[in-house]
Amino acid sequence: MRDATQANLDQLLQAGGIKLGRAQHDRLGWLVGQYGAPTLDGVPDGRHDGVIILKEPLSGAAAELFYRSLNPACAVVIPRSENPGFDFLKSKLTEFGTVGPCGADGPHEMWWGGIGWSRFFAAADTSPLRPRIVSCHPRGGDEAAPRRLRHSLERLQLDCHIEPIDTQLDDRLLCFEKAEFMVRMWNKYREPLLFVDAGATLRGAPLLPAFLGCDVALHKWNRWEMSARTLYLGRSAHAERLLHAWQQLAAAYPAVWEGYLLDQAWSLTSSQVPLDTVWLPRTYHALQGDLGASRATILHDQQTTTLELGPDPGFAGIVRAARRAGRTGARDAFMVMTSKAETRGGIAVILRDVSASDAGAVAATVEAVTGAYAADCGGYGRLELSLCAWQDDVGVAREAAGLARYRILEIAPGQRIANDFFAAHASEDAVMTARQLFP
Repeated sequence: MRDATQANLDQLLQAGGIKLGRAQHDRLGWLVGQYGAPTLDGVPDGRHDGVIILKEPLSGAAAELFYRSLNPACAVVIPRSENPGFDFLKSKLTEFGTVGPCGADGPHEMWWGGIGWSRFFAAADTSPLRPRIVSCHPRGGDEAAPRRLRHSLERLQLDCHIEPIDTQLDDRLLCFEKAEFMVRMWNKYREPLLFVDAGATLRGAPLLPAFLGCDVALHKWNRWEMSARTLYLGRSAHAERLLHAWQQLAAAYPAVWEGYLLDQAWSLTSSQVPLDTVWLPRTYHALQGDLGASRATILHDQQTTTLELGPDPGFAGIVRAARRAGRTGARDAFMVMTSKAETRGGIAVILRDVSASDAGAVAATVEAVTGAYAADCGGYGRLELSLCAWQDDVGVAREAAGLARYRILEIAPGQRIANDFFAAHASEDAVMTARQLFP
């Protein structure tokens, strides 16, 4: 990005009171380079391209009018997208990606999307960076499927590693076996990795994730359930962190299905580091029988179905709304911050009534809490901040914090948060402890 464009972007963000971390700023700058100059909160008359940055949620007719004003030459960026108030507009747009919060310097999730993938598909075809395609299958099983995959890769002149591995079950991989294979591939090769199930075939070179320069890319089945059938990992520390989180969860819970474990690894990693995630289009996860299967980049040998990939229907109710909007959701910590202090364990701050409050007040309170913790952690080694739209969410967040034996604080949007917020509560804890010891 040219110096003048960078300066204009910085001035726009400052004028709008928008705080972004380095990874979020880099992604926004990249989008400006792809689409053109940014504007704040609207599309001026006659505008045909550029990046629109939205600070406030739109609902009803306003969201519909905004959507109709867009075209494929526009990108939409929501720098405070953890707020459920933006969910309705997101549902009308094509979701491209999410960048997780960056601590006190950028304490928000950033969502980006637009009208269709066509602009990126055309640009990705010129990308010189190609991932290594990796896959594995049970040793002694049917060799026809991995052979078809290898032939499709040879036709496209793509480097690959397809390997039979020892598995507990003869006919399929368990999640921990797939995750351990991916860790070995991460250590063996230096290129970005793109895992595809051995039953897949590639119809075209899968260059989109590498062109976008993300940490991780995957497809959400029905826009909410994460699939491990196609999984891209860029060569970054954040991607490696996600991979190891997935491996550890899979080893600890070998009976749990892989989509849920990948979801939880993503949620955990995204709350701790600014994970740059791309949500791959269906062409990277097409199934046999899809209407667009003939135009697919990656075609899996599974029949199109209306059923979810996972066997647990109850999981849908827990995360469906948040995942469709690219959010971690109230039932997971929105952001985790740590300090070197170890004297008081962890503290959970629950921000309630998010849906019923002004978006600016919610954002300001998030920034005040994270800023206060960065200024004085009060001796708490870990802060977990949860955003709760409804009272049911508050109950779940309290239960999770209680199981972790965290100190729990519940606050409301707009509440004054002083710089000594955590130190003051630590002092209260110390007084209560003293009264219990010396009544």
